[in-house]
Amino acid sequence: SLCTSAEQNLSYQELKELKKARVLHIDVRERSEIERFGKIPESINIPLGELMEALQMDPREFEEQYNQKMPSKSDPVVFSCLAGTRSKQALVFATSLGFS
Repeated sequence: SLCTSAEQNLSYQELKELKKARVLHIDVRERSEIERFGKIPESINIPLGELMEALQMDPREFEEQYNQKMPSKSDPVVFSCLAGTRSKQALVFATSLGFS
């Protein structure tokens, strides 16, 4: 399941369209889930338990840790997980930190 602030739930097809527009896709599943079920192409894995800290990192530290430019508070971001619960929590976390 996928979440963005503008659209609480997205279909896979909607995500594919957003990725064409260079949206940052953060998969908040645990690393063990990524190993078991596979990585979603062009996504970065930041487990939910690390997300609050990650979104408050120095941009250079974020890039070193996740091999991805840190999103600005106005950049489009999509969160995903296995069932939708964690991606909704991730959305709440990011919004509480000022991400739009």
